[in-house]
Amino acid sequence: MKRQRLRTVLAAGAAAASLLCVPARAAIERLDDSASPRAQVRSDFANAQGMDGHMLVLPLGRVEYRLATAPHVGRRARIFYVIPAMVAGLRSPAGMLVQWRGNGAFAGGSGRPGDRVQVWNGVVQSPWMNETFELTLRVDPRELRMPSGSALSFESFFEIETLP
Repeated sequence: MKRQRLRTVLAAGAAAASLLCVPARAAIERLDDSASPRAQVRSDFANAQGMDGHMLVLPLGRVEYRLATAPHVGRRARIFYVIPAMVAGLRSPAGMLVQWRGNGAFAGGSGRPGDRVQVWNGVVQSPWMNETFELTLRVDPRELRMPSGSALSFESFFEIETLP
């Protein structure tokens, strides 16, 4: 009887301890970037440069982002650059690589359609975060299915993950 009771108490204690060890979930949401001057990125194949015989390099230039971070001021967070999974005219995510270089607090990096890449980590200090990316696309023309003369366009966005 004592042994059974001891097992029950130990099992209850272990269950309670395991609940205490479960980390609180981080909250993830899309950041409002509607104050950004240009949200949609459009390629200009007139500026394309050949590379490796199969790839085209398309410099897109500077893109400014103005992110509304007011609800997160004072909180630890991570910010991610999200490339949309579907890009009109692109047959496969393997056919396009987006590269960026941050000109402020955000890290540079690269990703393919559907990727979510961390670009910032820290405590949100202000109600707005401003960043400029120097964007370049690397495109495999064999993966494109678009009318002649049309532009490849997509709208990346940012997500914030606030940490407990």
